[in-house]
Amino acid sequence: MRAYLDNSATTAQSSEVTKAMIAAIEDSYGNPSSLHRMGVASEKLVKAARTKAATAIGARDEEVYYTSGGTESDNTAIFGAAASLKRQGNHIITTKMEHPAVLECYKRLAQQGFDVTYLDVDSQGFVDMAQLESAMTDDTILVSVMHVNNETGAVQPIAEIGKTVKKSPLALFHCDAVQSYGKLPINVANDSIDLLAASGHKIHGPKGTGILYVKKDLHIQPLVCGGGQEKGMRAGTENVPGIIGFSEAADIAHRNRTENFKKVTAMRDHLLEGIRAEISDIVVNSPVDLVYKNNREKGCLPHVLSISFLDTRGEVVLHMLEQAGIFVSTGSACSSNKKGQSHVLTAMGRSHKEIEGTVRFSLSPYNTMEEIEYTIDKLKKIVADHRKMMAIAARMGR
Repeated sequence: MRAYLDNSATTAQSSEVTKAMIAAIEDSYGNPSSLHRMGVASEKLVKAARTKAATAIGARDEEVYYTSGGTESDNTAIFGAAASLKRQGNHIITTKMEHPAVLECYKRLAQQGFDVTYLDVDSQGFVDMAQLESAMTDDTILVSVMHVNNETGAVQPIAEIGKTVKKSPLALFHCDAVQSYGKLPINVANDSIDLLAASGHKIHGPKGTGILYVKKDLHIQPLVCGGGQEKGMRAGTENVPGIIGFSEAADIAHRNRTENFKKVTAMRDHLLEGIRAEISDIVVNSPVDLVYKNNREKGCLPHVLSISFLDTRGEVVLHMLEQAGIFVSTGSACSSNKKGQSHVLTAMGRSHKEIEGTVRFSLSPYNTMEEIEYTIDKLKKIVADHRKMMAIAARMGR
């Protein structure tokens, strides 16, 4: 049996998405900017696709721009907003547990002279709201807070965060929704979001696709300049098959969101119960006791379960599971090639021992209870065997 439990890194592309993309590749290959009927036909497909992508977040069609993925969307939002508003203010705010696509942008802006505040998170990974409110000044122009953390599944109360941000006259609220788009209800107006990033390959869509939401009448500087496509926000000939694939995935996820949430929750709960029953000395990093209710309250996305198996090394457990056909991760795939501990778990106050033994299981509606049972059965033996090896190595002074 094979159990793919690394869906926060990427998901399997759905057959419906693939079929829609193949049809676009074979039949609708005209350039949407061309004036002849093949170009017009492609333009109509892109327009219809944009409606699907916008509907998932309660946005207007004209507020959604297609990009190459979440990283480009985050970069465009952050650098574009900072460049457009730098004459009005110099202060920007983010958190210590953001995705590198956000943190690296803030690092560069700090080098350019911007005043950056990094908000703390508590032991469950939630933003310190009092610290956010006290950090806001009349000079604050941008606040970036992710909706769902990719390592732990912690859901930030983005509606409350947006409300707090809007107390400052200039500040824009940018939300990285890569892990929540299509999985949780989002309404950009109700949540006071000005800029939002999402990615196709997290929702069973194609890699290399994403969207950037920019609130109507908000003008930010584009990163990619050229022929004026995407109303000048993102130049370059449109990736029509990718756009079709992204929007098909968004539509499927949006329509099945409630059912998928229930299915994934049941599997996550069964996995957690099995681990707790079969394996001792663990620390659950995901805030599993907080059920997601709405965007005004803290919660936990059931798709992500982070657990520290004490007296183990997560990377070793990962490869032992791989030998059994079970695929997991130790944290963010985008940081796996970097040395050092998880910045998310470090911000949450986890010890070196806890971080070293961390494994992230991330689920999707494509998983089954049989895969969960198989994982529990293999995991208990793997952890026990690895701990024995660790104990022997310790006695030998290694």
